[in-house]
Amino acid sequence: MRSLLYIIAVILIIGWILGAFVYSVGGLIHILLVIAIISLILGFLRRDTAL
Repeated sequence: MRSLLYIIAVILIIGWILGAFVYSVGGLIHILLVIAIISLILGFLRRDTAL
């Protein structure tokens, strides 16, 4: 489950970077960034309990 969160976070961060520099989508870029950060935080928090 942890690796899935990292994969989702990386995909969302890449999408955010592409959206920020290639497309002018507006608020969608920031939503992608927030979702990626939340998934990374959840991954770090769940890593401690998975051991």
